[in-house]
Amino acid sequence: MTALVAVAPAAVARATIAHHSKSFALASRLLGRRLRDQTAVIYTWCRRADDAVDEAPAGDGTIERLDDELVAAYDGRARDPVLAAFGEVARDRGIPLAYPRELLAGMAMDVRGSTYVTIEDVIVYAWRVAGVVGLMMTHVFGVADEAALVPAAHLGIAMQLTNICRDVGEDARRGRVYLPQQWIDEHGLHGARQALLALADRYYASADTGMSALPWRAALAVRAARSVYAAIGARITTSLDRAFVPGPAKLALVARALGRTTFASPRHLLRRHHVPRRTLELADVPRL
Repeated sequence: MTALVAVAPAAVARATIAHHSKSFALASRLLGRRLRDQTAVIYTWCRRADDAVDEAPAGDGTIERLDDELVAAYDGRARDPVLAAFGEVARDRGIPLAYPRELLAGMAMDVRGSTYVTIEDVIVYAWRVAGVVGLMMTHVFGVADEAALVPAAHLGIAMQLTNICRDVGEDARRGRVYLPQQWIDEHGLHGARQALLALADRYYASADTGMSALPWRAALAVRAARSVYAAIGARITTSLDRAFVPGPAKLALVARALGRTTFASPRHLLRRHHVPRRTLELADVPRL
């Protein structure tokens, strides 16, 4: 990996992930330096795109500009150091262009002010903004079995469903509602929220089936992040205040993840890992 990724942009990326997500920052510290830096670079590109569209009005060209930047990054033409670093990681790890483009398609839904009537509408959004991020990470980490790709997508979806339930109040203040309207009509706001958390639990359970296909340290980091996010869901109550997991509880979850990963270590250590060759589409991802 060249100095472009390993020095300045990676330092910016590590600072970005530390500032915006304490949970992901904690999990990333469990990785070796190279994987940690590449993970932080991917996170930073996702964060950059999200910030760009957060207040963008429909039709202002933001999504088109981000797509142009993305293509330039993949082609090695990006001048911005962080974009160039993202392109280098994508080329190094064989990340299909379709994945970050799907993420931009999810962000375009926010720009358009899309509504979410059915649970399928919500799953499409969760796939685009988070499921494909899980798949990008399989390229960074490597997998021993491409059957782990669906669990990776399911983990991203589960985390996004948790985010939706955690951020109901904050999203409402911004004029956004991601809970399926049909569920709100049938069960009320709290009932819809609890039903979505229950669905997230099923996606987390599916994600667990792919852990043994990851290298040891990657499995530890992913298990830790998964455990913290699931714990956030467990702390959500009827309050619209943002739920969080305190530091000591996070450390306990990391310790538990360490124990589970150590117990499974023969499966992690004895299998050869490779960059996935298959590119998943939404139609390839079973609904739970």
